[in-house]
Amino acid sequence: MSTPISDMHEGHTERGRYDTQPTVPLPSGERILRGSAAWQTAAQNATTLLVDTYPGVNIPALTAQLRDALPDWTIVDVEDAARPVVEIEQLIAPNLTDDRVFGVMSHFTLTDFYDAGRLDKLAGRVTDRTIVVGWGAGLLADRVERSTTVLVDMARWEIQLRLRAGATNWRADNADEDILRKYKRGFFVEWRVADRHKRSLFDTLDFVVDGNAIAPAEPHADSPEAGMITGDAFRIALQDAATRPFRVVPFFDPGVWGGQWMKSLIGLDPSKDNYAWCFDCVPEENSLLLESDAGADEGGVIEIPSLDLVFAQPVDLLGAKTFARFGAEFPIRFDFLDTMDGGNLSLQVHPLTDYIQNTFGMAYTQDESYYLLDAGDDAVVYLGTKNGIDQDAMLADLATAQQGETPFPAEKYINSYPARKHDHFAIPSGTIHCSGANSMVLEISATPFIFTFKLWDWGRVGLDGIPRPVHLDHGARNIQWDRDTDWVNENLIDQVEEISRTGDTIEERTGLHALEFIETRRHWFTQGADHDTDGTVNVINLVEGDEARVVSPSETFEPFIVHYAETFIIPASVGAYRIERTERTRSDRLATVKAYVRGSRTTDN
Repeated sequence: MSTPISDMHEGHTERGRYDTQPTVPLPSGERILRGSAAWQTAAQNATTLLVDTYPGVNIPALTAQLRDALPDWTIVDVEDAARPVVEIEQLIAPNLTDDRVFGVMSHFTLTDFYDAGRLDKLAGRVTDRTIVVGWGAGLLADRVERSTTVLVDMARWEIQLRLRAGATNWRADNADEDILRKYKRGFFVEWRVADRHKRSLFDTLDFVVDGNAIAPAEPHADSPEAGMITGDAFRIALQDAATRPFRVVPFFDPGVWGGQWMKSLIGLDPSKDNYAWCFDCVPEENSLLLESDAGADEGGVIEIPSLDLVFAQPVDLLGAKTFARFGAEFPIRFDFLDTMDGGNLSLQVHPLTDYIQNTFGMAYTQDESYYLLDAGDDAVVYLGTKNGIDQDAMLADLATAQQGETPFPAEKYINSYPARKHDHFAIPSGTIHCSGANSMVLEISATPFIFTFKLWDWGRVGLDGIPRPVHLDHGARNIQWDRDTDWVNENLIDQVEEISRTGDTIEERTGLHALEFIETRRHWFTQGADHDTDGTVNVINLVEGDEARVVSPSETFEPFIVHYAETFIIPASVGAYRIERTERTRSDRLATVKAYVRGSRTTDN
C-alpha cells in the first residue's frame, strides 16, 4: 500500500518554492530590444543583414517581422543555395536508419548541405539593404561586405514542442510523421550540424535573438515579443555565468507511468493528468533565461539554449580535465522520474560503451543511478537478474510478451529491492533495471539520455496510443548476465561510505559503481558545509531542507539561493564555496547530493 503524498514530506519543502523560471543576469544596464525597434537597431550601419537561424525557427513568422520592421529592404532566402532536398535525403539516410528511435551520430557540417557555387551566385544578388534569412545565412559573411550577423537561436525543448504540434524538420515534408522519428532526425543530424555551425559564429556575431519567442508552440497572452541583445552582451553574460552558481530552466513532461509528486510539491499545473519527467539539469536540452535590469521597457528576459554556455566557456565551466576528456560536452545529467501514484518505468538496459560507440557513434554511454527523493511504503527498484536464471528462457519470455500473448513474469527473473527515501541505487550500463511505482527518483546520470533499450513495457501504449518502442534485439546484446543477485548485493546495494565528519557536517560517498565515471557525495549539515570544485564542474541537488544558499568565502559572487529539490551548477572556475542555511530555513537538518567527474579534480593524479 502506498503512502499518501501529503504524508511523505517531513517539513522539508513548501509547495511552490521550487523556481521553475530561474534566471542568469545580463551585464548591468544591458538592454533587451523587442519588435521593430530591435531589427531597426540591427540594420544600422549595415548594408546586409545576415539573419542565421537554428533549424526549428518559424521562418515565415520571422520573415513577417522583418518585412514589418524594414519594409524598404529586400529579403533573400539562403535556402535558395541549398542542395536539392533529394540529395540531402540521400546524404543523411545512413545516419537516420530505418529504426524508429535510434540513428547514427552525424559528422556533417552545414557546408555539406549547401552548394558553394549557388552560395556565390546568391551573394551576387546581395545589394544595399538586403536581408539574407535562414539556417546558413552566416555562410555568406565572407562573401558580402558590411554585413551584420544576427543569430536567431532556439532550445531543443521548444523545438520538440513544435515538432509535436506538427512542425517539420529542416526541408522535410514530414508534418505528420511519428514524433520519435522527427526527434531522431534532429538529435542525430540537424542539431549536431547546427551546433557546429553556430559555434563558428559566436566570436563575431553582432546580435542574438530569442527564437523560442517567435510563434512559440505554447503561446501565452502575456508572452513578450522576441528579445534581441548584442553579441557583446551575449558573450559577457556567458563569461560571467561560468564564474558563479546558476540553474538552467527545467521542463516537465507527462508520461504513461507519470505520477503526482511534482504536481503536488513543486506546484505544477494541477489540471494535468500527471508529470513523468523533469529535465532539471540537461544543458543539451534546457534553456538559460538571461535577465536584464534595464527597466520595464528594455528589461525582462531573453531565452537562449544553455548549451551555448557549454560551447562558449567550456574550460571555465567544466574544468580543464573534464574538457580534455569530453570536449565541449556537459557530461552529467540530473532529472526527475515521478511514478508517485503512477506506474512502473519500462524494464530496460543501457548499452555498453563499446556498443554505443560502434552502433550509434556516441562517445560514451548512459551510466546512471536512482536517488530516492521520496518513496511510498511499497516502492521498489528492479535491479539485475536473479541468481541461476535461464537466460534463453528469459529472452524467450520477453519475446512472447512483445506479441501480447502473456505478460512478462518480471518477478521470476529480475531482483526487486525495497526503495526508501535517500536510498541511492547505482546502475552501470548493461544492468537490467526499472524504478517501480510510487517513487520520486532523482536520476543522476551520464548525459546521453535517449539510449534506453526497453525490454518490457508492462503491456502499455504511449500517450499517443501507439505502442512504445521495445528494442529487445539491442537489449539482448547488452545485458550483463553476471549482474545477478549476488553481484548486485555486493556492488550496487548499500554502498554508502562515510568520508569525513567535521563539526555538524557529515560527508558520504553514496556509491556509484567503479565502472561509472561519476562520483557522488552527500553532505548532511545543520549550519553549513564547505566545498571546493577543485577544478571540475559540480552538479548539486538540495535533497533535504527547504532552503539554502551558496556563498563564496572570498565574495567573488553574490549569495545564491536554492530550494528543496532544485538542481544547480557550480562552474569549475568557482573554486571554494559554502552551502549553508538561510535566515528563512525552517528545516533542522539539510542535505545535498553532489556529482562530478572522477579523476577530473586538480588534486587527482
